[in-house]
Amino acid sequence: MTQAIAPPLTLYERDLDLWLETVITQLKAGDFHNLDVENLIEELEGLSGSNKREIESRLKRLIEHILKRCYVDMPECYRGWLLTIFEQRDELKSLLRQSPSLKRHFLKMFDDCFETSLKRLKIEYPDYQFPDTWQFGRDIDTMINVDFWE
Repeated sequence: MTQAIAPPLTLYERDLDLWLETVITQLKAGDFHNLDVENLIEELEGLSGSNKREIESRLKRLIEHILKRCYVDMPECYRGWLLTIFEQRDELKSLLRQSPSLKRHFLKMFDDCFETSLKRLKIEYPDYQFPDTWQFGRDIDTMINVDFWE
């Protein structure tokens, strides 16, 4: 019985970083004929999805901590919550400055992020009441700059 020989691994499969360097060199040189288009498309789609997931993750965390600061009466925790709010806002600003088109995704996903954050907080703080709808401005400038608890 003969054993099937597996085809050799491609550069993409063996070493992603070297593959990236090679693709960059090919693009700079205009060597489109030898470009690994299929894997390049896959990587670009992954990058786009990754940025969108990061926006959602940071928005959820921001919403959670704003709600904690506004509705959970635990002054000993305020400082930590404020630091998290600051960090999430700063990271969101950086992401949106680098990729302004992600603002559409931020706005599109706001309600879903709020719902997820609210469910989590109701489990984490069952003795506190949170509003079932977002009570504040939801535009990006407001979310990044306004201290709703003052």
